[in-house]
Amino acid sequence: MCANCFDCPSCMHTLSTRATSIQIPSPDDPKKNVPKKVYYLACGFCRWTSRDVGIPDQTVASGGWQEQENLHSKRINNLLENYRVLAQREKLEKERKKLSQRCGYQYFSDKYGISAVVARKLAGLSTTGSKDEESKESEELMPAEAFENVDPLPEEYLTQPVNLAKVCNINQRLMQPEFQPTCTDQLFPRHKHLLVKRSQRCKECEHNLSKPEYNPSSIKFKIQLAAIYHIPEVRLKTIPVLKLNEECKIEVTLCNPTPYPAHVTLLPCENTEEEPLFNSKVVLPSTQLVVTARDDTAEFDDLNDAQSAKDDPKVISFRKSNKIGFYINVTPLKEKENVVVAFQLKHDFVNMVLQLQGDHRESQVVWLNHVLFLDLGPIQSNV
Repeated sequence: MCANCFDCPSCMHTLSTRATSIQIPSPDDPKKNVPKKVYYLACGFCRWTSRDVGIPDQTVASGGWQEQENLHSKRINNLLENYRVLAQREKLEKERKKLSQRCGYQYFSDKYGISAVVARKLAGLSTTGSKDEESKESEELMPAEAFENVDPLPEEYLTQPVNLAKVCNINQRLMQPEFQPTCTDQLFPRHKHLLVKRSQRCKECEHNLSKPEYNPSSIKFKIQLAAIYHIPEVRLKTIPVLKLNEECKIEVTLCNPTPYPAHVTLLPCENTEEEPLFNSKVVLPSTQLVVTARDDTAEFDDLNDAQSAKDDPKVISFRKSNKIGFYINVTPLKEKENVVVAFQLKHDFVNMVLQLQGDHRESQVVWLNHVLFLDLGPIQSNV
């Protein structure tokens, strides 16, 4: 948990620290008032403030906020300590069984500290201190008792109307299980729980796909070998009015995220009657689409890439740095369904895994094939 960040107990959003000034008597002249800067917690979503529950304002921006005291904290700590002792005892028993099966007596003294016991005897110390402490802790832990008599409900629940604005909901109560507040005036700020940063590896090649920074306070991740950095991105730019059995032209953009030129070929996709993948007819460009490599300095270049390239205006609509636009012709075939277009995207992939310094092999080029589905929306009715 974070010591300085809090979540709103009402709506679970992050609380922000607000500053205000109050008038206090001057230490030099009590008859005069001087302004003093104080801080309080406020939620920008539901307008909850720490003043609603009587938390006094602080003189510093971070730290020092009043927290609720749990009446059962001693009982919880005793239970945790007892379970910790039991877990340690079970662990030692499992290790003792494993050692008895594997080897003989030669490792027994080193594993369980027989030499340490002999040394304690020579020094005149007690050798049963740990067992006495464990038995003492188990004796102090009182078992839980069930009560048969339950306190009756107060008469307020039966005589006075319920104000839902002052009653906590289920989410608000579960956010603070140690207190279980019933009214909104019992809601106290909750420390923000920190998320654990985990690294992800590929299941086949075990390469790092995403791993966190070494600094625990950093929120950045080192993303490697992710598909978004290697596969061309296809997006819809314009969608015209779709009509049944009428061919329409749709503009699609293609972006190359790699530092190598991409050669893309669009191929038709076969449809099956048992499991139809698409419900429209599509006419794809017959020529190969060449997309230039990604260059981070291209946005500062005033030269136009379309001037040097000789593209067919019927196929290529525009060309800018590592992005191009092209046209496809779509004919919807079914009326009461969204128009779905399917085709294959075949492109070359340059393996950019870093080689060793003494390895002078060329980069490996692999051709990949993907099936894309584009949902163009419903058909416009003729009415």
